[in-house]
Amino acid sequence: MNGQSARSENIREHSGCTGEPGYSELSRIGELSRRAGILQEKLRSCDLCPRKCGVDRISGKAGFCGVDHRLKIAAINIHPWEEPPISGTRGSGTIFFSGCTLRCLFCQNYPISQLGVGREISDDELASEMLRLQKKGVHNINLVTSAHQMAGFVRALDIAAQRGLGIPIVYNSGGYESLDILAILDGIIDIYLPDIKYSDPETARKLSGPTDYVAINRMALLEMWRQVGPIATDESGIALRGMIVRHMVLPQDLAGTKGCLEFLAREIGPDVWVSIMNQYFPANKALKMPPLNRKPTTVEYENACRILIDLGLVNGFTQEC
Repeated sequence: MNGQSARSENIREHSGCTGEPGYSELSRIGELSRRAGILQEKLRSCDLCPRKCGVDRISGKAGFCGVDHRLKIAAINIHPWEEPPISGTRGSGTIFFSGCTLRCLFCQNYPISQLGVGREISDDELASEMLRLQKKGVHNINLVTSAHQMAGFVRALDIAAQRGLGIPIVYNSGGYESLDILAILDGIIDIYLPDIKYSDPETARKLSGPTDYVAINRMALLEMWRQVGPIATDESGIALRGMIVRHMVLPQDLAGTKGCLEFLAREIGPDVWVSIMNQYFPANKALKMPPLNRKPTTVEYENACRILIDLGLVNGFTQEC
């Protein structure tokens, strides 16, 4: 992310993260194909996200997410502005998946997440795109809001792995995730990059839709942490494995920053990496909804950073005001 600076140089090694990504071995033994089949079968009465809308997406119907069983992608590009261990010097290979399981009033990508912008592509084409990004030198493949399309992605990953894909997979998400699906992704995802958006369930309902966001989000974060642990890097500081939790500061502290960060400090501890984001701007329906119709003030953002430090969460990133 542009203007981000490291809070700490304290990077810890994580066992088993210095070789090739785990999905490579899973592909060799046929496990990726098996898990893709499980995910595909779930589309018949879809429960890929916590909403469990039960739509038969195989028949061509769209789920709550707005997408049927076919892969639908809005953009594939090289992104230089993620957190430093993710973007590094050569960028992150981002894949923006159409649709979303949330309905955030202020979503800055709402044409993609809520209006259905994107095009349908085949598994083979997505595999080729990932290999193209790898050839261009990106440090990882970055899946942006992909939970509802994981069946197609895992099939494409299996194809790409057999053709030589060998860079980490980043799961970049709003943090509203099914524990059952995360269990299927164990060993496939190398780096988790989830949000912790809110500490108050009613605010979460009003601003993003689900009534259970806070409870589901916190269980998901603990499962992601169990799978990958703290960030581990290569000798150049590029992430190979681990979790970075993002928290975007909202105007008038609507995100409930203290509650979010207290949860991370209490349940995970000082090893967790946290990215405090100062990039909110009014978009979508928030343009006409005070106080969401303004950016956070410098004081509001600095208060969030102070909470981070007071809680002893010294690993991670802040942004310039």
